[in-house]
Parts: sequence; C-alpha cells; structure tokens
Amino acid sequence: MNNRFWKNKRVLITGINGFVGGNLAKELIKDGANVYGLVRNLNQDSFLFYEGLDKNVNIINGNIIDYQLLKNLFSEENIEICFHLAAQVEVGVAKEYPLLTWETNVRGTYTLLEAIRENAKNIQSVIIASSDKSYGPYPPEAMPYMEEYPLQPIYPYDTSKACADFIAQSYAKGIFNIPTIITRFANIYGPGQLNFSALIPDCIRSALGYSEFIPRSDGSHIRDFLFVSDVSELYKILAMELSKNKEFSGEIYNAGTNTAHKVKDIVNKVYEILDNKSDLKTIEKQFKNNKTIGEIDIQYMNYEKLLKNFNWSPKTDFDSGLDTTIKWYKQYLRR
Repeated sequence: MNNRFWKNKRVLITGINGFVGGNLAKELIKDGANVYGLVRNLNQDSFLFYEGLDKNVNIINGNIIDYQLLKNLFSEENIEICFHLAAQVEVGVAKEYPLLTWETNVRGTYTLLEAIRENAKNIQSVIIASSDKSYGPYPPEAMPYMEEYPLQPIYPYDTSKACADFIAQSYAKGIFNIPTIITRFANIYGPGQLNFSALIPDCIRSALGYSEFIPRSDGSHIRDFLFVSDVSELYKILAMELSKNKEFSGEIYNAGTNTAHKVKDIVNKVYEILDNKSDLKTIEKQFKNNKTIGEIDIQYMNYEKLLKNFNWSPKTDFDSGLDTTIKWYKQYLRR
C-alpha cells in the first residue's frame, strides 16, 4: 500500500475510542496522518489509551448527534478523510434499548453526513462502517452474504444498521454526490477489544480465570470472524482508492473470510488452547439450557467483490489470529 498517501492527511475517526477505531488510528499514526477522533466519553480503559495513542490524536469530546459540533469540526479542521465507526454495537443492548440504538446508529449517521454535505468542502472519502447484520436472516443455502442481496432486517440492531446504509447511499448518489463507501464486515476480533460482552474476549478472559463464562445462546449460531489488522488495512485501501476514483462512491463491500464457525466450537477452541477443559462440561450444559431470541442464526461473508476491485483478501487465518489475540489479553489482564 502507498503509505505516502496518508502523510499529513487530515483524518477524522468517529468512535476512535472503540476497538476498531483505536486499531485504525494506530496504523494511520504510523503512516503520518493527522488524526482527529470524536469520543463520546473519555473512557481511558480503551485500546487508544492503553497503547498511548491518545498522545498523537486530536481528541474531540462530543456526541455523534451534535450537528453544530460536527459542522464546526469539518469546517475549521478541513477534514479530508472520514471513517464513521461510532455506533451502538451490542445486539443485546439494542433489544433492551432500541431508542438509544436508533439515535446513535441512524440519527448519528445522517447528522454526520449532513455536516459533511454543508461544511466539508475538501472531503475526499467517507467510509461508513455497517454490518453483516444489515442483511437480516437468510436461509443457510443463501450463505455467504453477497452485496446484491436485499436488506431484510427484523431485529432492532440489524434495522438500525440497514437504515444507516440507505441514508449513506442517498448521500453518496443522486443530488449530493458525497464520496462514500459502505462496508459490511463480519464479526471483528483481535487485540484491544475491551467490550467483554463480545464472544472472543469474554471467552478468553473467562478461560484465563478472570471471570465466569455465561453463554448467551445455545451455541449453534454460525458466524464469520475477521482479524482487526485486516480491517484496518482494508479501511485504508478503500479510503485511498475512493479519493482517487469517485466511481467507487455508493458502492457496498462485504468483508469476511468466507468461512463459517459455530459459536460453540470457538468456545471449545479457546478453552482447549488455554488448557482449561474442566469448565467445558459446565458450559456445555449451559448451552443446552439456553434459548436465543433476537439474533440471526447464520451469517458469514463473501469478499469476492473486494478481491476483484482491489485485490484484497484477508491475510490472517482464524487460528493465528486467535493465538495473537490470546497473547495480547494475557498481557493486558495481568496489569
């Protein structure tokens, strides 16, 4: 990749204090970008602060739905590239608090794009982080998801991401023509994911003896997992290519590994790697007694469009990514 592109580039990452935002910021800082980060609360128990990245980021404390704040940010700081990662990302929270989820994920998206439309005169690329869950439930024979599939969400989180997708497309095409790409990625894992409601960090922490793993499903769900360094690389590629070629604007790109994993199998793998097989029998019983409501049964992604357009494919296989992730958590949890 041509990292010279990023030298002194003025880049905004919304949700920079999150897992993916922090990892992306780390790579952009290495490349010499001038990184701005929108943070709703200055939680210092995050990858951004743990890695000391905050010292090299222009942090703006504020809410993604604050139009005036965004308007001033884009006009005063002359932002050229925007990665919109700020979101309420938990499926369970969305079921319990749908209004909060829709406010952040839907209102936050159109507020940002409207601020860009009116005030970002030199914007080159806007990358919108959507989700595989935008597609909603499809039968197993339809997997993996393809970009041309119609969106048919039924649960609150899935609906919020689908709505944001449509909003982003309306700004990318037609009368506004804001250079925008929408990304729909599989579940992302790797160093720095400190949301312990996510499967892999929860499982690792529990297998290491720092907490008790309590399954939230029967373990039969099928998911695809994409390593965070592959995500950061891909985000950079998309932003750079879009800035050079506006024909990509309005395009949607899936990313995953084209590989399906059963949740129960991932739990078993983590516990076996960490040589904690004694707890697996209890967990197996808990899986059998669980019934999951409000989650899609099977999801994994096809990345052929990315391969065709940008020669991109994931570099990290699941086993090596999991090993790297476990090593990072061992160090982090020993603090």
